[in-house]
Amino acid sequence: MIYEFSGHQPLTPVDPEVTKRLQRLHELGLGEQPVPEFDEFARRIGEVTRAPYAMVNFIREDRQYFAGLHVADAPAGAGSTAQPGRVMSRDHGYCPHVVVRRKALVLDDVCDYPRFAGNPVVDEIGIRSYLGAPLIDRTGTALGTICVVDVEPRPWGRAGLETIKSLAADLVDQINSLQR
Repeated sequence: MIYEFSGHQPLTPVDPEVTKRLQRLHELGLGEQPVPEFDEFARRIGEVTRAPYAMVNFIREDRQYFAGLHVADAPAGAGSTAQPGRVMSRDHGYCPHVVVRRKALVLDDVCDYPRFAGNPVVDEIGIRSYLGAPLIDRTGTALGTICVVDVEPRPWGRAGLETIKSLAADLVDQINSLQR
């Protein structure tokens, strides 16, 4: 686990619902392989928000799995040449915060927030802004998130927040229609 230097607090929140989430993901058959429909959904999110990276992310106890992933052409001004893959440690990124909080998270510039500026994705991938919303299914389980990130600060604003929440609701409807 990665810790904040001041006060030695974990940067990634404790997740009390991980067992319930893993059971539900197993029932739905999600979170272990790419899903072409989720890749398409991630592409749509990226286009709507004009963000270079977009993901449909399912959170496990120790890692995150991007069942939907869209990576646009290498963004100009990228602080790093690294690209996100399908799997990321739970200690990397901001989606685990969204799942535990069960609320959308808007970070126009992650460097404006000491708790988030020290996240490894800032240095490893060059992430500077984040916009994400939880995927809470009909059982009340927070399965994961949809999110977009950029290598430049972005004023997502209220419009960005409403957009990501609406898109998350659309994907939850799609997930709820799975007959599993």
